[in-house]
Amino acid sequence: MPERIMFTMGDVACAEGALSAGCRYFGGYPITPATEIAEWMSRRMPELGGAYVQYEDEIASITSVIGASWTGTKAMTATSGPGISLMQEAVGLAVMTETPLVIVNIMRGGPSTGQPTRGQQGDVMQAKWGSHGDYQIIALTPASVQEMFDQTVQAFNLAEQYRVPVFVLADETVGHMRERLVIPDEKDLKIVSRKKPTVSPEEYLPFKADEDLVPPMATFGSGYQFYATGLTHDERGYPSDKEHIQIELITRLSDKIRKNSDKIIDLERFQLDDADIAVIAYGTPSRSAKRAIRMAREEGIKVGLLRLKTVWPFPEKTIMDLAGEVKQIIVAEQNLGQVYHMVRAYTGTTPVRLMAKPAGMPQLPHEIFDVIKEVA
Repeated sequence: MPERIMFTMGDVACAEGALSAGCRYFGGYPITPATEIAEWMSRRMPELGGAYVQYEDEIASITSVIGASWTGTKAMTATSGPGISLMQEAVGLAVMTETPLVIVNIMRGGPSTGQPTRGQQGDVMQAKWGSHGDYQIIALTPASVQEMFDQTVQAFNLAEQYRVPVFVLADETVGHMRERLVIPDEKDLKIVSRKKPTVSPEEYLPFKADEDLVPPMATFGSGYQFYATGLTHDERGYPSDKEHIQIELITRLSDKIRKNSDKIIDLERFQLDDADIAVIAYGTPSRSAKRAIRMAREEGIKVGLLRLKTVWPFPEKTIMDLAGEVKQIIVAEQNLGQVYHMVRAYTGTTPVRLMAKPAGMPQLPHEIFDVIKEVA
């Protein structure tokens, strides 16, 4: 399909990104402010020969997505607030069974039902630690309508490459804002699909990893008979309570993300080269931060922005390097401080100021500008 241009909202851009990435199954339960994704998928998916199913709740939604992925279909769900809380056990199941899928969380005010129509960035730590056990996850944080499209495509590619659930972690403002969207020609999109086994069904070990720590993935109904379980399992997929099997499996599940973090992490440096002050932000607050930085630069204050386009895995080395480059760091988040604590862990003696705003409206440029002037 040739390039298309739309004026639309972030939720719709996300749905279009999924379709462009090859998603042909969506299982979901409508919930504000992610409902528009489900609505758009219900219209567009049948046009492309895919399936849209609305379930009775979010638990059924995400488990259906896991099942769809094991049939070889690229699959996604979208939710928010209490919905993402309900999905957490299944996130762990997807991690343990190495099931590629995309989970979109349009973050709203919480806890509990909170503020359904207002944005917040309160689910950042939940995306990393929400399920039980040791594991690594990938979470992308778009800041514009175009990035809702681009990073949804990227999320599918990462999920397929590393056989892991990937979050698109957008705040409500990004999901509901309207901007220009350019959908590239199909031939200009990079699309990644999971590795398939190159051995016969008799030789196939479903959880035997290659050198990249990722096993090739056969699909149900393809002639390969195997067992996939949330229990600790060996390379054959058989449950095991042996200590060394648990250690080897859990270590590999983490290492396939951790050891490839340099390839996964995506960041934007904005006017940082000569900066004495660095603002760290993601999602909507990063847009306000850019405006605040331009205002500060007009007054001669050397300040720049490190924008986290990937929040998990966390860019530990970049934060350590940045702490050596600047005299002061400001973390602007639409919560009471979540990424702030991660930044503090890697900045040594460099002062870090939290600019928290756990409310529906993100930090405004003049609010960030005032904090920059205070620390300058």
